Amino acid sequence: MNARILVTGGAGFIGSAYVRHLLAPEASGGTAVTVLDRLTYAGSLSRIDAVRDHADLTFVQGDVCDASLVNALAAQHDQIVHFAAESHVDRSIADGGAFTRTNVLGTQVLLDAALRHDVRTFVHVSTDEVYGSLSHGAAREGDPLRPTSPYAASKAASDLIALAHHHTHGLDVRVTRCSNNFGPRQHPEKLIPRFLACLLSGDDVPLYGDGRHVRDWLHVDDHVRAVELVRRSGRPGEIYNIGGGTSLPNLELTHRLLELCGAGPDRIAHVPNRKGHDRRYAVDHTKITAELGYRPRADFATALADTVEWYKRHADWWGPLFAST
Repeated sequence: MNARILVTGGAGFIGSAYVRHLLAPEASGGTAVTVLDRLTYAGSLSRIDAVRDHADLTFVQGDVCDASLVNALAAQHDQIVHFAAESHVDRSIADGGAFTRTNVLGTQVLLDAALRHDVRTFVHVSTDEVYGSLSHGAAREGDPLRPTSPYAASKAASDLIALAHHHTHGLDVRVTRCSNNFGPRQHPEKLIPRFLACLLSGDDVPLYGDGRHVRDWLHVDDHVRAVELVRRSGRPGEIYNIGGGTSLPNLELTHRLLELCGAGPDRIAHVPNRKGHDRRYAVDHTKITAELGYRPRADFATALADTVEWYKRHADWWGPLFAST
């Protein structure tokens, strides 16, 4: 085997896409993958159905905060790619405790185990939200962290803890910070699938505030390709921003979704802004492009249309999830 990789959160939206990427028929092979996932409301084994029978895949249901389990798994692997996280900002505003537990304590548990068992590489997957809201320009890897939501603060803390393990202990830690992901199989608590679920169910879309909040959009397949580049060729102790290259106000994105669903602007329901809603995120991904050759491949308009078509065809997948949000 070329590598034995423990993927935390591998039944989540992004982690599962990474697992499918590692075990795709066109992949080089020789990689043993273990998925560790607690299977909370956000996790679904259906996301890895395409590779469930792969000879090199093992699934373990468990919690990254379970030190005994994590220790046993780390002993069997030489690399860890850490996706597992509580990630929905609205939930963190309602109850931040789970975010501190999973995102901070869970990361510490993994790092302790990685040190104990001489894990070769630890890729820590984070978010552009740690940089906070930007009035202009794009955040670079060395910029100060200014998180504003409990979610973003918990991710910033986990980033710093991971990087401290590189500087203090020499652990090969590599941190990635991505912009907003989208694509098939995303839980309908997130903006694009939630709005699609509303439109396809006959409901209006709940747009926060004036809709002028700007986000950079990254297709999940581009994201996981970038993470794999970092795992294979990134430098220890470094941070790599991963952007999609398409920045849009939420209002413009909403109009695109309306058009793709054959709906009009009368389906927009402006709702009160959420607490502390950051106005604008943007990341500069020059570094990962220059060092590792990353470029987003997805054409945003095409990828968005394909995502809409997937949700139109798979109401049986998102319907029960949407009903429970």
